[in-house]
Amino acid sequence: MSKVRVGFIGTGGIANWHARQLLELEDAQIAAVADPNAAGRDKFIAHHQLADIPAYSDYNEMLNEAELDAVIICSPHTLHFEQASAVLRKGLHVMIEKPMTCSSAEAEALIKLANEAGKVMQVSYQRHFQPEFLYIRDAIARGEIGKITSVTASLYQEWRQGTPGSWRANPKLSGGGFLMDSGSHIIDVLLWATGLTPVDVKTQMHMHGAPVEIDTFTSIRFAEGAVAGLNLVGYAPCWHETFAFCGENGGIFYENGRITLRRLKQEPIVPELPSQTTNQDKSFIDAILGRHEVLVPGEFALKVVKLSEMIYEAAGYSPMDYAKEEEVKRA
Repeated sequence: MSKVRVGFIGTGGIANWHARQLLELEDAQIAAVADPNAAGRDKFIAHHQLADIPAYSDYNEMLNEAELDAVIICSPHTLHFEQASAVLRKGLHVMIEKPMTCSSAEAEALIKLANEAGKVMQVSYQRHFQPEFLYIRDAIARGEIGKITSVTASLYQEWRQGTPGSWRANPKLSGGGFLMDSGSHIIDVLLWATGLTPVDVKTQMHMHGAPVEIDTFTSIRFAEGAVAGLNLVGYAPCWHETFAFCGENGGIFYENGRITLRRLKQEPIVPELPSQTTNQDKSFIDAILGRHEVLVPGEFALKVVKLSEMIYEAAGYSPMDYAKEEEVKRA
């Protein structure tokens, strides 16, 4: 194929980021969009100067009528499974915004479907392409700090203040709160950078009067012997992201894009990082064109879904069950 023809399911928020990155590529084109929100569709099309492409209110119509090779899904979380399944059954490649799905059963079913279809399925965890996180993962793999003994991963964001009335605060659409949303990126880095296998979690959640969890504090024990603290604070005044990876021979500390490597009684090392060479959209197109393997496959994203499930179960909280209880109360 001369150009990979890409359709969008969902045109709000994050879809604009994907569109900008796709439009930088010579071997990709945005060929159609689908979104039930007409104003959102029109805004997206106008902003990216896509006046000649077909636009649909129903993604099934797009899949049946538009000439596509691949689809990027940027819709509310609980819709991912149904939509990605439809895309794969049409014989198209698919990239899914995080989280892949809201349950491990759905994730496993999508992996099976993608394998049967022989199509690329990628999940959009952008930190896999950022030099700072690639450095952390590679340094740990090289044994720069020895065997991992502990990890502390924290994200603070003004999420509670910005989500009332949105689909993100509706468990029927979001499948969960801050943990399921921005927190998914932090869980991704925790698992991807270390390769650790979680076996036990203990957690506390605070909803701050919202219908979904806002703050989550979790301790994790891994099969390899390490422990971790995962702190996801959705009721904060700003974005602040930190990781501390401690090992038997040193530690790597990340704070809002800055990295320091420390060893006992030695001066800190600030590594020189290369420029970023790819992103989630370019890598998706390159994988479709056979230039390299899928860099964020469903098999990895399933691990993020499984740990998220473990945390919800440990807290005794199911966002979907909560949504059903609220429906009963209203009835």
